[in-house]
Amino acid sequence: MTVVAYIGLGANLGEAVQTVSAALVALDQLPGTRLSAASRLYRTAAWGRQEQPAFVNAVAAVVTSLAPLALLEQLLALELVHGRQRLPGERWGPRTLDLDLLLYADRVIDLPNLQVPHPHLHERAFALVPLAEIAPDTVIAGHGAVRNILDGMEVCDVAPIG
Repeated sequence: MTVVAYIGLGANLGEAVQTVSAALVALDQLPGTRLSAASRLYRTAAWGRQEQPAFVNAVAAVVTSLAPLALLEQLLALELVHGRQRLPGERWGPRTLDLDLLLYADRVIDLPNLQVPHPHLHERAFALVPLAEIAPDTVIAGHGAVRNILDGMEVCDVAPIG
């Protein structure tokens, strides 16, 4: 069985544009997974902790036969390949690559190490704008369609690159 999953990509250290672009290619090479769509790259203001460089963000749609935790494991391994070091207790800091499993089909998952839909997805223009580019009618459980959530949201800090 395969499902469509949406993955948020972000980076603000090093060559962020190249890193996010390389990560998009790498998603297509994960076991049992095929990249089916990718948004443009966007330059976005930092969220959570503003005293850091701007981010490069994108969203990818993948068709995968991997179970949610197996997909998460692959995403974390890909982060490591790109130099990401997750420090205990550190949130919203600068990173070489951040990969978030935003949505996994229409499943709601609440585990200690994985929550889907991503808990802050409905609040984050930097993820919703690229998600709306490739899947505007996708529903975020408990919040509605992506395009409708974006209607009342400030998005001026999210600008396409190039």
